[in-house]
Amino acid sequence: MVPNTAVEEGDEDANYFQHQPYLDNFNAENGTHLVSAGGIHIEPMGVYAGKTTSLEDLPDGATIAIPNDATNEGRALLLLEAQGLIKLKDSTNLESTPNDIAENPKNLTFKELEAAMIPNTVEEVDLSVINCNYALQAGFNPVEDALAIEDADSPYVNIIAVKEGHENDPAIVALVAALQSETAREFITSTYKGAVVPAF
Repeated sequence: MVPNTAVEEGDEDANYFQHQPYLDNFNAENGTHLVSAGGIHIEPMGVYAGKTTSLEDLPDGATIAIPNDATNEGRALLLLEAQGLIKLKDSTNLESTPNDIAENPKNLTFKELEAAMIPNTVEEVDLSVINCNYALQAGFNPVEDALAIEDADSPYVNIIAVKEGHENDPAIVALVAALQSETAREFITSTYKGAVVPAF
């Protein structure tokens, strides 16, 4: 990815387009030395009601639709774990599957579907975990309609990436401060109306 190469080679001071798992993978594959200078926003994955209208009322043996691709399936399971519905064997494994669930006290069943198809099956399952872009296409507002969404603790927060050792350069500190300001928060909130959520 050109923006990362440009920062690594010193042609650019920073970039802003990726989350930490993507950056970690890029560094591993390319031998680069990029780090996060700060998290700015998240395009939140959410848990949406179907046959069950709240997390508290989720019955024993309920069915939850989750994406079936490696990146999003692990992300969905982490979100469900954050709600206390399951416990994974390793919460740092971003590519967990239902086989990696250590505790499932409600005996939940997982319906693994293509991410884009999940909004079409919301009424057929108890809950659905839906990516932000597909939720928006289906007419959902993640902030208003989701029973739970990812927060600033999610590894999928979009970050300012810089070359290692430059995190505290005055210009980088100023850039992060500007993007984490109250003005930026208000802009993100009013412009994107739930599609993008501040992570600071």
